[in-house]
Amino acid sequence: MNTQDEIKYQEALKRVQKIKGFYSHAVIYLVINIMIIVVNIQNLDPGESYFQYKNFFTAFFWGIGLVAHAFSVFVPQWFLGNNWEERKIREIMEKEKNKKWE
Repeated sequence: MNTQDEIKYQEALKRVQKIKGFYSHAVIYLVINIMIIVVNIQNLDPGESYFQYKNFFTAFFWGIGLVAHAFSVFVPQWFLGNNWEERKIREIMEKEKNKKWE
């Protein structure tokens, strides 16, 4: 494999690992929050409604973190384009190269 192919492979591998990390985070979020719901329902007093703010605290704030994780994984591709990182790296390298010659 030539260096260009190796670089592309490493970039793809890094991207897949980020996506896998997000999916793992999402599955853990669902499992834990379902367990919390089951425990809260089992511990309800007779006649008490489940729909109270205290029963959704964890899901809400952890959900904010999960959404932030999703944005960090998926939005740069939509917002900045597929080759943004590569273009930015080349731009910075070119600036550094020009500074050395001044």
